Amino acid sequence: MSSPESGYALVDPAPVFAALGDATRLELVSRLSDGQARSIAQLTGGLRLTRQGVTKHLRVLEHAGIVNSVRVGRESQFTYVPERMEQVQSYLETVSRQWDDALSRLKSFVER
Repeated sequence: MSSPESGYALVDPAPVFAALGDATRLELVSRLSDGQARSIAQLTGGLRLTRQGVTKHLRVLEHAGIVNSVRVGRESQFTYVPERMEQVQSYLETVSRQWDDALSRLKSFVER
């Protein structure tokens, strides 16, 4: 997907973008972004979804590396993984620089 010369990690950002393309999952990430671990029951509060529905969304986020889960007794506790979002931010910054460079070259070419 990328090379060391490209400036960003060899991590595919597409699953993160796909996972964040849903309002419910964005809400779950927002709730977890304070760093506190929460159970499915705690995360379900205020959402118009069943625990099973929330669990499915959490599994998508977990597959994308945005959240982690740990089994505590009979419950799973979910936590936010900021490093994954930092990787995606780095990717976006690299792409932005590449576009800025390309537009600068185009501007110079047009002005000649």
